[in-house]
Amino acid sequence: MKQAETVLTTDSAAKSLLMPRNPEGHKGTFGHGLLVAGCEGMAGAAVLGARAALRSGMGKLSVCSAEINRPILQVAVPEAVVTTQMPANLEGYDAIAIGPGLGQGKHCLTMMQEVLKAQPGRLVMDADALNYLAGLDNWPTLPPKGTIITPHLGEWRRLAAAIGLQDMEPAEAASECAVKHSLYIIIKGHRTTVCTPQGTLFINTTGNSGMATAGSGDVLTGIILSLLAQGYGPEQASRLGVWLHGKAGDIAAEQLTQWAMTASDITAHLPLAFKTLNTEH
Repeated sequence: MKQAETVLTTDSAAKSLLMPRNPEGHKGTFGHGLLVAGCEGMAGAAVLGARAALRSGMGKLSVCSAEINRPILQVAVPEAVVTTQMPANLEGYDAIAIGPGLGQGKHCLTMMQEVLKAQPGRLVMDADALNYLAGLDNWPTLPPKGTIITPHLGEWRRLAAAIGLQDMEPAEAASECAVKHSLYIIIKGHRTTVCTPQGTLFINTTGNSGMATAGSGDVLTGIILSLLAQGYGPEQASRLGVWLHGKAGDIAAEQLTQWAMTASDITAHLPLAFKTLNTEH
């Protein structure tokens, strides 16, 4: 495999990725996303992902979660539609995200199988969805082409081991997998990297160590889901989503310090992150 091209996602690059808002748009204009997240005891993952998605410009959000989480979600995220059964027609959603806090039980297995069977055109897979895939040696062939997966280094090592790439440097292995299977692989960490099917590595320039906290990845999943639902392509949604996530974290750190940040603080500062990109829309 030829050496991958490396490109920085700078502030100016992120600004060029942001699409203007339609001043005459309605909630249908800005997309309907489905977030599949949260088993018993993990309602917080669904809440974090949902709040981030709604803070990132989408028009409508549905959340599919465990029955026990229904009252929590309806109070914590009143803007979302909550269901406890996987919708019969997944084609009715502009984008789908699955994985945060799903656990490894039958609940996760069933939902994963239904989503993969449907082969949605815009899909984000994170957390327990990746743990499910890592148990399968043919996992890169299961998601539809163009799917975005968002592993941290530990999750990527398990995914890489399942397909015999465990001895390669993580970004190199992820790039090889992304090219071969037409996936977008986001390796989360210091200088989060987006690996594309075209062989380009987009290295993010925002973010700080205060974001190394529980739930931060759930927030990123929500942001990317929202951008996909609004019509961004997977490369644009990945790059802009990672940049916004990091920028909101940087703004939060300025106000709260890196020591005192939580994942919710990232979502709370998303409006200011958007404002740095465009003050007109």
